[in-house]
Amino acid sequence: MKLAGTVALPAPPDEVWSLFTDPARLSRLLPGCERLDPDGPDRYKAAVKFGIAAISGKYAGTLEFAEKKQPHSLVIKMDGKGLPGFVKGEGRIELTPKGESETELTYTGEAQVGGVIASVGQRMLDAAARKIVQQFFESAKAELVSAKSPAVESSSQSKSRAKGK
Repeated sequence: MKLAGTVALPAPPDEVWSLFTDPARLSRLLPGCERLDPDGPDRYKAAVKFGIAAISGKYAGTLEFAEKKQPHSLVIKMDGKGLPGFVKGEGRIELTPKGESETELTYTGEAQVGGVIASVGQRMLDAAARKIVQQFFESAKAELVSAKSPAVESSSQSKSRAKGK
């Protein structure tokens, strides 16, 4: 199964890079991610729960960052196994600045799925993969916007206090 696309994110490349390479923040973006624990340099143990059609379950595996070129590109490798089967994949993201406060993210990736979960058929797997990717990027957009909000509020509060004194 192959995936590719482009997404506009509301932050400069440095902020997007920081979001995607921080395991605590990244775990909140990954649909179904229950845990992302350090397991060496740029390597994490992952526990993920998700399902496709009537087949759902938990997967345990690894997530690894490779070929890091901060803040321009990154390869993410994943490998997971569970009762419903296995998932193994690799994806590349490339970050391109668009103005001062936006990044165009281009992604390409490929995944292999096997076991019972593969029995749902290629069409359903493709649709589920696209949905997971869409949820991930929607969460990333929301996280980037919320990361800016406190700074905007504290900045405007500081200005209000300065005017009041």
